[in-house]
Amino acid sequence: MSKLLPLVNPISFHHLRGDLFGGLTAAIVALPLALAFGVASGAGAISGLYGAIFLGLFASLLGGTPAQVSGPTGPMTVVITTVIATLVARHPETGLAMAFTVVMLGGVFQILLGVLRLGQYITLMPYTVISGFMSGVGVIIIVLQIPPLLGYTTPSGIWRTLQQLPQFLSQPNLLAAGLGLFTLTLVKLAPPRLNRILPAPLLALIAGTLISVIFLGQGAVPRIGSIPTGLPELKLPTLTFSDLRIMVSYGLMLGTLGSIDSLLTSLVADNITRTQHNPDKELIGQGIGNCLAGLFGGLPGAGATMRTVTNVQAGGRTPLSGIFHALTLLLITLGAGSLTTVIPHAVLAGLLIKVGLDIIDWSFIQRAPRLSFKATGLMYLVLSLTVFVDLITAVVVGVFIANILTLKRLTDIQTTRVRATSDPTQAAGLEAEEQELLTQAQGNILLFQLGGPLSFGAAKTLSQRLSIVQDYQVLLLDLSDVPVLGVTTALAIETMVEDAAKRQRHVFVVASFDQPRQRLRDLKLQRFAKVQILDNRLEALQAASALLSVKTT
Repeated sequence: MSKLLPLVNPISFHHLRGDLFGGLTAAIVALPLALAFGVASGAGAISGLYGAIFLGLFASLLGGTPAQVSGPTGPMTVVITTVIATLVARHPETGLAMAFTVVMLGGVFQILLGVLRLGQYITLMPYTVISGFMSGVGVIIIVLQIPPLLGYTTPSGIWRTLQQLPQFLSQPNLLAAGLGLFTLTLVKLAPPRLNRILPAPLLALIAGTLISVIFLGQGAVPRIGSIPTGLPELKLPTLTFSDLRIMVSYGLMLGTLGSIDSLLTSLVADNITRTQHNPDKELIGQGIGNCLAGLFGGLPGAGATMRTVTNVQAGGRTPLSGIFHALTLLLITLGAGSLTTVIPHAVLAGLLIKVGLDIIDWSFIQRAPRLSFKATGLMYLVLSLTVFVDLITAVVVGVFIANILTLKRLTDIQTTRVRATSDPTQAAGLEAEEQELLTQAQGNILLFQLGGPLSFGAAKTLSQRLSIVQDYQVLLLDLSDVPVLGVTTALAIETMVEDAAKRQRHVFVVASFDQPRQRLRDLKLQRFAKVQILDNRLEALQAASALLSVKTT
């Protein structure tokens, strides 16, 4: 049991200076984004900060990626926004508390994935699917931030936002729009040299807020208002039996998306630090962090790519950098209530539109049509399902279709390696003695060759090839180049053997590898009187030739 429990990462002070600067810099980048994600979710700016603090701290203490910085992210905020809107609409009094319970459920699912050691499989999905749903998340963020950019409150859900968008565009708050576009332009065009001194998101937040305070009246544009100060209160789990199904579904969605998001960021961290993360440990750390974030009213999150890269570039190398990041945000939160009062919603909208633009996979969108029309179609399908249905449906449908296409390609490859012939010149890889034996058989030995790992896609090909060949006395099934034999293909072979036995034909099966040989033994093929399983093709040809010679005499 102790092996399943996450151990606190050892704290090393060998990189203290780099970790300190990395953590402080990551916190400066995280601050405006945490505020923006909190406001966008509907839970309030303070929830974004609490999520960054609790997840950032415990994912660093318990996770498996040393230099990773965690906190609320765009994809996770998109989901929790839907969760909050749905549950608050159903239960105005307790809906928000139920939404934080969903955050905890998502964390529990992540812990289970880690305990079951499934971390290594989470990111084993086609790039077209990953690209599609990440780009879809980017589109959702941009669409949902257009109303606050124009001075309006965002309606609940992507559909309502799109329906009301023409109205918002026709009657914009020009002051809010100008402020938001200024913020977006500044954060997008900030020179790299300046960005190293003062991160662009924080610079844009300060500049946009100062302009609104100096040049605009207090009521000219919507503002955040003050946020609670001090330590957070516990949000004990709240659920009802009637809502259990929808809450578990949303929890699974958060847990799955958070796992994918975190482990993709872990791969980025590995690449720039030349290290190797522990995916299962990372999922357990992320899960515990999200459980505690939900318990204290924080947004769910994951490993954050931009914050992680910023941390590493500033010198962060160990979990201590993520701990410094969380503690810095905690100190800011304890006294930041009055500072957020004047921050305009339009400024935060400008920051989040930049996040949405960064999430969209522009590079693959441009290159996909040159690579594959199928891949392009699949990517746009997943993108559309992400925007108009939900993330889990998009991923499940995308992975299913991608696997079907992959199986089709594998089946086509396997089909080319299936040969049924009595002519030694048409067979593959025969030695001189084997060719001579097949020639002497004068067409009475049907050599059926299979190669490569055989999945269920090859079963149909086996039956088709055998059905067109009727005139033979001995069937030699050559599996000597087959390292793995799927169940469906094994059953197809059993059918072939049974059919040959009914016609009083002798069958020799050659299986050189252990797995196919054991599977054929499990099928008990030798229950048929005229069936033999051998390890060597030459030995099988010699036995078949001897059998034909006996019949001739």
